Amino acid sequence: MRRFAFVAVIAALAQWPAASGAQDAQTLADIRQELTVLYVEVQRLKRELSTTAAPGADLGGGGVLDRVNAIESEMVRLTAKTEDLEFRINRVIEDGTNRIGDLEFRLVELEGGDLGQLGETTTLGGALPGAAPLPPATASDVTLAVGEQSDFARAETTLQAGDYGQAAKQFAQFNQTYPGGPLAAAADLGRGEALEKLGDTREAARAYLASFKLDQTGDTAPQALFLLGRSLGSLGQMEEACVTLGEVGLRFAQSPSAGLAQEQMQTFGCN
Repeated sequence: MRRFAFVAVIAALAQWPAASGAQDAQTLADIRQELTVLYVEVQRLKRELSTTAAPGADLGGGGVLDRVNAIESEMVRLTAKTEDLEFRINRVIEDGTNRIGDLEFRLVELEGGDLGQLGETTTLGGALPGAAPLPPATASDVTLAVGEQSDFARAETTLQAGDYGQAAKQFAQFNQTYPGGPLAAAADLGRGEALEKLGDTREAARAYLASFKLDQTGDTAPQALFLLGRSLGSLGQMEEACVTLGEVGLRFAQSPSAGLAQEQMQTFGCN
């Protein structure tokens, strides 16, 4: 019963209206234009899979050993090229799927549809036949994009220096530049902390929720869930706050956030 209540809280929070800003001012035409851009990107990617010329490898001539060495060298080159293309394709699929999911959400929101009927966005290209779903990537097993670590560190330094407005912008920009990356949940967590310092508790709660939804079992999850519960209490949503804080101890009993959540529940007078 308690788990059902927590799921209901998360579902309800997901329906919060988005913050006012440029994104809210988008028209249906703007969103459909973004979908067209995505389509063009997919077509450009398909051209990567087309041949452009005859094979350039020269494997003839010389002795047997020379030919074997030439074949081995060509195999190494082609393997490296294949791995590079696979990495690029996977990033396009991940980024495109995330963007389409966001556009679907905004289209339904603008057209007055039922957001609760939106399911999980289908991966671009569909699942491979007979392929098992891959586990979610973590920071330990994903190679960071060039500049990703330094950009995240820059935002963290800004946060620690007390420039909360700039830190919130940098973390938001980080997740726009590296959507769905291994540091995305941590970036939303940092953005929430910056917004909370600025006194924008509502948007901070949204950032904590986004962080938890991105990674519900990793290192950032206990803190994101605790801070979400505390923010809900500050917003006067005590029932939701108590359910969320109670979930911290159930899910992450050994984490420091579990003790903090218990103390906060006492402060809020949770039963």
